[in-house]
Amino acid sequence: MRIISGKYKSRRLTAPNNLPVRPTTDMAKEGLFNMINNWYDFDDIEVLDLFSGTGNISFEFASRGTTSILSVDQHSGCIHYINKISKELELNLNTIKADVFTFLEKHKGTYDVIFADPPYDFSEEQFFKIADLVYENDLLSERGTLVIEHSQQTDLSSSKYFTQAKRYGGCMFSFFEK
Repeated sequence: MRIISGKYKSRRLTAPNNLPVRPTTDMAKEGLFNMINNWYDFDDIEVLDLFSGTGNISFEFASRGTTSILSVDQHSGCIHYINKISKELELNLNTIKADVFTFLEKHKGTYDVIFADPPYDFSEEQFFKIADLVYENDLLSERGTLVIEHSQQTDLSSSKYFTQAKRYGGCMFSFFEK
């Protein structure tokens, strides 16, 4: 994987092979960040990265100037890797090792962008639960956006918070707002 833009533009990062991850492709990530760049000033937002895996999305936000980033994953190897790279690049990333659903049920915080990249084999019910917990627990700022990455076979458009979906290659991003 590589960082697309910002301070660490073109920096390649190689995650250990033993991590249970499927990093967002560079093409999809570039498309996503082009959209986010039109909506927000990266310096002024707070980001929550759920199912953060390799930290690919967190690193991209940090490279673009975001200083308030919280990465959540339940796999200790993923958290260790994110912390290692964050230290090497002197990034201001915070990590929490936790089950994302438990975290969303208990966490009190507000974010401008919440990005979730759960396993593609989640049931639609599990995908909807992410959105429901974000909104039930008021985790998005007034102008905030929830982005959930998923496969083309998953349709989240029936959520009352859904606004649009964008396809990049084999992945989809569904967007949710208040």
